[in-house]
Amino acid sequence: QVQLVESGGGWVQPGGSLRLSCAASGSIFAIGTMAWYRQAPEKERELVASITSRGRTNSADSVKGRFTISRDNTKNTVYLQMNRLKPEDTAVYYCNADVTPTYSGTINYWGQGTQVTVSS
Repeated sequence: QVQLVESGGGWVQPGGSLRLSCAASGSIFAIGTMAWYRQAPEKERELVASITSRGRTNSADSVKGRFTISRDNTKNTVYLQMNRLKPEDTAVYYCNADVTPTYSGTINYWGQGTQVTVSS
């Protein structure tokens, strides 16, 4: 069984920083693209940033220049460094990854989500 476990969410004042982590565990053969999504109350889930297995990144216009996605393939972990946070960044942040387990083809997995609240 494969799991994605997020950590690092919390409350921060506007202008502050947080770093999210998401570790994949289980019977993993390979991991492809990893990504962070977010969902604010009464809004649809949206892509924040993604990173391929070779390190190519993509991010939403709303976070460009403030958020940085990275990964450590030796730890099966993806990170999201969030700087200059704004109240509109408040949301539940979800980790997503294309994982090839040792026992099947590639499956898209989601983490359980971690709350990020930006307010004064």
